[in-house]
Amino acid sequence: MPLRRPCWRLQALAAEALLRLLALLPLGLLRSLGRAAGLALSLLWRGRYRVALEGISQAMARGALEVQGSASALARASFMHLGESLAELLKLQYCASGELLQSISIRGQEHYRAAKRRGRGVIFLTAHLGNWELLALWAGRHLGGLTVVARPLKNPYLERLLQGLRARWGNRVLSKFGALRPLVSLLRGGATVGLLVDQAVLPSEGLLVEFLGRPAWSSRVPLLLARRTGAALLPAFIRRTDKGHVITIRPEIPLQGSEQEVLRRINQSIEEAIREAPQQWLWIHRRWKRLSP
Repeated sequence: MPLRRPCWRLQALAAEALLRLLALLPLGLLRSLGRAAGLALSLLWRGRYRVALEGISQAMARGALEVQGSASALARASFMHLGESLAELLKLQYCASGELLQSISIRGQEHYRAAKRRGRGVIFLTAHLGNWELLALWAGRHLGGLTVVARPLKNPYLERLLQGLRARWGNRVLSKFGALRPLVSLLRGGATVGLLVDQAVLPSEGLLVEFLGRPAWSSRVPLLLARRTGAALLPAFIRRTDKGHVITIRPEIPLQGSEQEVLRRINQSIEEAIREAPQQWLWIHRRWKRLSP
């Protein structure tokens, strides 16, 4: 551990110096470089490319996803989109971001206003879709601050850089480890919380619920929080368009029924968003892991 800390610090210093230089480039050029870097990553990071390809192929074979073109083309496009999104974050971190933030349009804000009128908290349920970090920043700027839950990076210096971006415009970041109790308190006080709920969890933390045609371990946390605090579950997703980005807030998810039924509704909302822009989802995550053969 003592040897790793100086190495981490050097990594962070080198990364920040390079990122500051890149962020000076015009946004359009930076996006193009990001897409090129994403394509290169798809060729170099073969393990994750295979994960993406397998997930896409399985979803297509089971009829859960219909796309034009091949699974391999979609897998490469997802890497390119990830690179483009990371390039946008450089602008937000180091440079004036007016052009980027002004490109965001919003749909369905009436669902948020209706939920807030009840005097309870709101849980935004979102996914690693589009530029999800940009979604959180928009919410912090326009909705009076947002509490987001995230897994910390192993390198504490790089984590500090990311935390600085995420905490813009009044946002608060909680580590996913030990977050349940403070989230309950915040939601009972009427706060707005953002949760990424599209990744696999441990069996002790979730239920097996269908997702894109296959059972997948799905988190029980949103349901537990909503039932304990009375908070509204609102799906919210961001998607890249030819003109910029569009955020869509969807109607509240009903809590009636079994846990399995409510979690299936959550998964269905994510599936619908993925089908609208499948190349913008983070297919490199092993969503269907921890399943028996």
